Amino acid sequence: MRVSKEKVVEHRHAILETASRLFRERGIENVSVAEIMKASGLTHGAFYGHFRSKADLAEQAFLTAGAQTHATMLAEESLDAIIADYLSPRHRDTPARGCPIPALCGEIARQSPAFQDAFARTTNDVIAEIERRITEPDPVARRREAVAAFATLVGAVTLARGVAQGDAELSDEILDAARTRLAETLAADRPEDDPR
Repeated sequence: MRVSKEKVVEHRHAILETASRLFRERGIENVSVAEIMKASGLTHGAFYGHFRSKADLAEQAFLTAGAQTHATMLAEESLDAIIADYLSPRHRDTPARGCPIPALCGEIARQSPAFQDAFARTTNDVIAEIERRITEPDPVARRREAVAAFATLVGAVTLARGVAQGDAELSDEILDAARTRLAETLAADRPEDDPR
């Protein structure tokens, strides 16, 4: 039976969404193509009609999740709101629905050059969104602040997730300390009449 073009698009979307969620939750190496296809409601054989390989799927799923993260940041009214959302217990506790960068950061060095390129592009997009919201007039200093802020966000979420089961108080402390430090650092950059 021939599948309509609409169904092909729908199936591809379902595979990408499922893979993106499972990869962020469990890691790329810990999820099989068969699991992704079953969770998508499709047969294993249908996979190669959409993707060349698991590596191709991983790259596309990462880009999908990265675009969702960027869209979430675009929708936030302020840099403070981005920071509060990113460093929230909700984001820490739901990696399957959060930013793919801290979820997959430890695996990137072992992925293909194409995946590493996708990771770098997504990271640059997110940094650019933070940079756009920083009022520092010097472009070099503004970029440095944005890079440092995003590194702090990713590092804090990664550490908070890593210790959450062993020491929940330390996990909360990491998120709180990072929020406080970013608020202090970026506050120095704001004009006095900026309510951010």
